[in-house]
Amino acid sequence: MPLVHIDLIEGRNEEQLKGLVADVTAAIVKNTGAPAEHVHIVLNEMKKNNYSVAGKLKSDEA
Repeated sequence: MPLVHIDLIEGRNEEQLKGLVADVTAAIVKNTGAPAEHVHIVLNEMKKNNYSVAGKLKSDEA
């Protein structure tokens, strides 16, 4: 049972998230042979003020 965790900054709409999980599932099925019904994906959406790059919060970016 493949289990994938995806961390991303919030802001994508439901259609984009559906496309993401469909594409990731398809890639796992193609490359591992696992059946799609056994592929589990967990999306963790973070607020911009909970993520930093190079010592700067993403919420501080323009």
